[in-house]
Amino acid sequence: MTTTAPPPRDLRDFYENPAVPVASGPSRSRRQARMLARALGPAGAGGPRTILDIGCGDGSAAATAAPFLRGHRLVGVDWSQDALTRARTRLPYAVRGELTGAGLPFASASADAVLFGEVVEHLVDPDAALDEIRRVLRPGGHLMLSTPNLAAWYNRVLLLAGVQPVFSEVSLRGIHGRPGTEVVGHLRLYTARALREFVTASGFTVVRLEGAPFHGVPRALRPLDRLACAGPSLASILLLHARKT
Repeated sequence: MTTTAPPPRDLRDFYENPAVPVASGPSRSRRQARMLARALGPAGAGGPRTILDIGCGDGSAAATAAPFLRGHRLVGVDWSQDALTRARTRLPYAVRGELTGAGLPFASASADAVLFGEVVEHLVDPDAALDEIRRVLRPGGHLMLSTPNLAAWYNRVLLLAGVQPVFSEVSLRGIHGRPGTEVVGHLRLYTARALREFVTASGFTVVRLEGAPFHGVPRALRPLDRLACAGPSLASILLLHARKT
């Protein structure tokens, strides 16, 4: 199936479009927040921690995570002014910042944790992005990264059939050669093994890797998708917890 859309002028123009989906659904946000809540502990033990949600988009993922992180300071960060306008309706703090160029508007070693949900797959230079995240994290600070899994259980079947994997894209204008109807601008995709190696090479120690389901899976297959989360290498979404070395 092929769909077409008006061509974007560039990647920034593409991501400024509020119709472009920005997350894989609330299940991922809740699972990621629970992982971080376990890592940080209650706010009363040592006071509130500063958590940056980098690439917060419209703030919906951070708002879903907020009840699990009560007492901690959650700050949304995005480069898009349009996204920040929407995020400020959901979050008490939302500021403009970029992972390249001038970098994030935070001092070195000033954050206790970073939520990095479904951003890395959109980046031209993910190495520079993790360098900047490592800069703003305190020693031992937590990185909670999520990204679609190239080797999800259904993608393995699709590749055997000669079909383009879900999450992968060959165009910003339409879907070609794979299931689905939404163009989301993915530039890079990771398997569980590749993600572990990439994050480790960037100066982090991987603590845990979990899986999460994807809301776009057909309803009849969702029980199987949830079952696949027991083995992260087969899951739709990879949830990685790492600490700054």
